Amino acid sequence: MSTALAAGTTEHALHALIETAVSGLNEIILGKETQVRLCLACLLARGHLLIEDIPGVGKTTLAHALARTLGLSYQRIQFTSDLLPADIIGVSVFEADTGQFRFHRGPVFAQLVLADEVNRATPKAQSALLEAMEEHQVTADGQTYPLTEPFFVIATQNPVYQVGTFPLPESQLDRFLMRIELGYPAPALERQLLLGRDRRDLLASLAAAISPQQLLRLQAEVPNVHASDALLDYVQAVARHTRQAQEFEVGLSPRAVISLLRAAQAWAYMHGHGGVLPEDVQAVLPAVVGHRLAPRDSARFRGATDVGEFVLAAVPVP
Repeated sequence: MSTALAAGTTEHALHALIETAVSGLNEIILGKETQVRLCLACLLARGHLLIEDIPGVGKTTLAHALARTLGLSYQRIQFTSDLLPADIIGVSVFEADTGQFRFHRGPVFAQLVLADEVNRATPKAQSALLEAMEEHQVTADGQTYPLTEPFFVIATQNPVYQVGTFPLPESQLDRFLMRIELGYPAPALERQLLLGRDRRDLLASLAAAISPQQLLRLQAEVPNVHASDALLDYVQAVARHTRQAQEFEVGLSPRAVISLLRAAQAWAYMHGHGGVLPEDVQAVLPAVVGHRLAPRDSARFRGATDVGEFVLAAVPVP
């Protein structure tokens, strides 16, 4: 590890902080450790997360718990059909006492923003997130306003077959580093939910395990995780297969391939690996590529996870 972390916190201590964060989140979101780790890996890789599932399985709770665990300022934006871009980024208001317009910042000016049910808003409102997600800044009335770092967007999405949804365009989907599903809990864990404390009470008592400053230092370390030539060959082989396979309309873009590598580096870093292993790529690949690949025959795949598993099975590990 580089000397950037040497002052104040050792490598071992930082990995202990990550595990403490995972443990705290697992007490709130029962039986979803893989999804919790993918969520943290997405954040360490400086990406944004899309969670697609039916209402009521814990999507909002996960976002709120993550903000508390990492000590991040948190805002929730409820996306509806009448939501306007100004409701997201803010608006300039004329103040009579000064005779000037003053920009009132919208809820996007938080370190963790939950875009709840993002596909219930119109494409115009959805696109208001694009600049913020990609550039970490907002432009209004010709002025540019930087967002506070770290900046992380978690968007929840209802299945497109539900009433009142507007499918996200490909350009918006590509802004999300990962897409995950939570699914129903196992029966034994659901019984714990029935008998245990209210999740809102548990959230209120959840302590921060990592500070925003430590998180920024962790993010800075992820690109330094070594990826060998053989590992890069494997990543490129995955990309090449998606571009040549008849099962998909289009293959992975160069940006998607970079995203896959960054996510694998974050996963490797979280688990204390000295360099990126093929297993790290395999662990994150379904979440990274599933929402970026459009099958020609959608009936062949049950969802994005099936798409990722199909690619993994088709590309041998070198």
